[in-house]
Amino acid sequence: MQRKARKSQSAMEYLMTYGWAILIIAVVLGALFQLGVFNAGTFAPRAPPGACQVFRPNGPGTASFINLEGVCNGELPQYVADFRSVYNGGGGYINLGANPNTGPVKNSWTLVYWISFSSLPPTSSNYGFPFYNNRNPNWINTKISYPGTLGYEIDNVSNSAYHGCVGFTVGTNTWYQQTLVINNTGLQVNEYDDGAVYSPCTATLAGAYSYYSNGPFYISYPYVNGTIANVQIYNTSLSTNEIQYLYTEGIGGAPLRLQNLVGWWPLNGNANDYSGNNNNGVPSAVTYTNQWSSGYTAP
Repeated sequence: MQRKARKSQSAMEYLMTYGWAILIIAVVLGALFQLGVFNAGTFAPRAPPGACQVFRPNGPGTASFINLEGVCNGELPQYVADFRSVYNGGGGYINLGANPNTGPVKNSWTLVYWISFSSLPPTSSNYGFPFYNNRNPNWINTKISYPGTLGYEIDNVSNSAYHGCVGFTVGTNTWYQQTLVINNTGLQVNEYDDGAVYSPCTATLAGAYSYYSNGPFYISYPYVNGTIANVQIYNTSLSTNEIQYLYTEGIGGAPLRLQNLVGWWPLNGNANDYSGNNNNGVPSAVTYTNQWSSGYTAP
């Protein structure tokens, strides 16, 4: 009995001596796991800025003999563009300087990008504009609304024609792919989130309303903090299969339909256009971070 008592006492002394250390180690490991330190993506190969780009041998705007050059196998980017809200001393933006339409011609076009929010709109009356087209006389923008729903809005300056669609619920520190497909024959707009069409956000506007994309595109975060990567604009409506393909390629994926590619901004360390069309972005109060992959899970 005395021997058993001594063993029990030794076990209790061991737990009291090392138990706190074991508990602290467990807490630290849990925190590191939550921060993504053990995420396989953290150790994945990273493509440097400009590692993959479109080569147009006949110059910008041409489509003959174009192809991809460089490291275009979907490696994770080294950096992504980081935006601070006006509440955090930010309000930065990037003027992409690209327009999928030329002059008064109404074309169909597609906008694709990856996005992650580190904060959400603070009140029901405020919302951020991750993307918008500058818009004279009409405009379109994607939006993040309180408390955390992703959608889009189209309007004209007189508000005589309006449609807003907000319904895809998002959270913080998670990467999403959002795609808008605009068909200007009656203005049909489909929103895709993570490669799948979000049915409540499919709308058709017809009648007297006409939409002209006759201004440059901007990326801006006036009311939320977040990061954006791999922005692509096409002057055609991509199919559902093509959108799903871009999603499964992941955040480091290269564009397709190169003949219809207007601009491609990986935002991997700069705002340069790697579509070969020289639509280099003009950033203001935007930084680039390499601490971004903990919230990213490859499709």
